[in-house]
Amino acid sequence: MTDNYCERPTSLLLAGILLLIVAAGCRNEAAAPDHRSELRSIKLATTTSTDNSGLLAELLPPFQAMYGIEVQVIAVGTGRAIKHGENGDVDVILVHARAAEDRFVESGFGVNRRDVMHNDFVVLGPAEDPARIKGSADVAQALRKLAATESFFVSRGDDSGTHKKEMALWEAAGVPPEGDWYLPAGQGMGAVLTIANEKRAYALTDRGTYQAYRDKLALEVLVEGDRRLYNPYGVIAVNPARHSDARYIDAMTFIGWITSPEGQAIIRGFKRGGEVLFTPDAVLDGGAGAD
Repeated sequence: MTDNYCERPTSLLLAGILLLIVAAGCRNEAAAPDHRSELRSIKLATTTSTDNSGLLAELLPPFQAMYGIEVQVIAVGTGRAIKHGENGDVDVILVHARAAEDRFVESGFGVNRRDVMHNDFVVLGPAEDPARIKGSADVAQALRKLAATESFFVSRGDDSGTHKKEMALWEAAGVPPEGDWYLPAGQGMGAVLTIANEKRAYALTDRGTYQAYRDKLALEVLVEGDRRLYNPYGVIAVNPARHSDARYIDAMTFIGWITSPEGQAIIRGFKRGGEVLFTPDAVLDGGAGAD
């Protein structure tokens, strides 16, 4: 009896110790932070050109690693990106249509716009160049030749920044883009280049997307260098006074990053085929800033 009596307390003691260990483990598990839940996120509406060119794939991982903020990208035309901002569907927009950007801010939908970078637009076309526009330094004159010869031209037709620029250029040329030769695609830049390539047609594109698709295309740069082809990009936070659920602080952290010396250095060093695709505008040589 004495031996059995001694064994029972020992067994009870071991069981108690096991319960304490399990309980402590449960408390530690409950107290341990779930780092995955700590990762914040913002939604960025931006142009297909920043996405298709590969620039965002270079810019976003270092930002997330530094600040623990994931950027969920919605790559659409500038018009739709701005509409997302107006509706409060996103927290920040990165687009390229300055007049539309200014209206977005003036209407109270966005705040703290900053210049980010620029590149340029070019007119692509087949090597045989039926409109004979190759080498022209006057984009308006080149468009007039396209219309006069009714050479196939594929348009974005989607209210994107590229489409807005195209419409302004047709207006400068004094020629309405209409007829069987004019082909609105209603799609992104990559799709437009693919269609133009298949149809041996002309198209207006930003240089960055062209470089990203260059190896897949038989099209050539025929018109470039006209000052009207300048293509600046701006970043804008959605106004938290208009949309209270906008993640304004995190959006401003992103704006600070993309316009910082570190972010601008990534933009400056981004290349395709050995060619720099974007010129940073927020941090200029010598350390001067640009608003």
